[in-house]
Amino acid sequence: MTGPQARRSYVTALRPAAFGAAPTGERLARMQRSPQFVAGQFNNPLPIPTMLPGSAGRLLRTQLSKADRTRRAPRGHVPVHRLGAADWEQGPASGLRLTWMGHSSVLVEIDGRRVLFDPVWGQRCSPFTFVGPRRVHPVPLPLAELPDLDAVVISHDHYDHLDMPTIRALARTGTTFVVPLGVGADLEHWGVAAARIIELDWHESTKVTDLTLTATPAQHFCGRGLRGGQHTLWASWVVSGPKHRVFHSGDTGYCAEFEAIGRQYGPFDATMIQLGAYSEFWPAIHMTPAEGLRAHLDLQGGTGGVLLPIHWGTFNLAPHPWAEPAEWTRDVAAEAGQTVAFPVPGQRFEPAGEVPDRPWWRAVSHPLTRTWQRAEGLVGEA
Repeated sequence: MTGPQARRSYVTALRPAAFGAAPTGERLARMQRSPQFVAGQFNNPLPIPTMLPGSAGRLLRTQLSKADRTRRAPRGHVPVHRLGAADWEQGPASGLRLTWMGHSSVLVEIDGRRVLFDPVWGQRCSPFTFVGPRRVHPVPLPLAELPDLDAVVISHDHYDHLDMPTIRALARTGTTFVVPLGVGADLEHWGVAAARIIELDWHESTKVTDLTLTATPAQHFCGRGLRGGQHTLWASWVVSGPKHRVFHSGDTGYCAEFEAIGRQYGPFDATMIQLGAYSEFWPAIHMTPAEGLRAHLDLQGGTGGVLLPIHWGTFNLAPHPWAEPAEWTRDVAAEAGQTVAFPVPGQRFEPAGEVPDRPWWRAVSHPLTRTWQRAEGLVGEA
């Protein structure tokens, strides 16, 4: 084997399987028919930069700072509620229960069904096992001990939301995968049967048993492997059952789409909102806690429902202190009179019941504010 064929073989051998596969054939043709697919790639509702021009150097200096690295990690072991088979024997009394597994992974038990969002059980959110952000707490239960699932929902193809080893394990369960346009190519590449993959454009819906799953807009981008351009779609998600509705934001910047989603599909019994890994370097693609609360209120048309903060606490992906998203969310929610759930990873709760609200992160974090320090008895009132 010589020439171009040999070079292609060499590149294929070096290319990690975790990079996924490029969409082709009818999958690609369907993507190209999408209203979101313009000039050869997917686009956000409004043009936005993924990172502000000229910020790469400042970001690198921040990330390499020793003091910054200290603040970005917990100073103790993150508490985890270990789950077992007995935890799933009895369903939620109210019909709706959420279990935060860490980062953006949430298992939702809704009206007798189970939906798992953005499952990431890997030790690193990276295509490699030896480099990349490592999780700061263990998963609450092994994948093999997950209860039977009706659907796995993926928001987009970034490594902290779409984890190849996790998908390969779930592929053996026979569950249905519901994903944005184009993402199915990665799943098929990793062994998921095409018949068990449902790909949706924004505002398209599918039925899984008696649940309706709808892909809704988000302000973000895709990025996996060495492919250029926005080659797969990203989405937020609405899941509606006979009695309950929930919203999962995926990754997104704050945008006007939230109000429209709330009017068309809400109100929601619970929202799972991304409000970690924000930065001044990429203000348009992730939300701060203040923006996350505003998004929740937009979706609800005012206060109501329970907000579960996601996309924080498991991987260090941004310059902000590790516990800042939780503390900031707690402050702005108190000002707005909004109920927010703060479970430890693995802790289950029913939005209609007692919602966990203890600031557990303070015991394993560097104090961020004087209010926090006073609460912990580290300083006086004066």
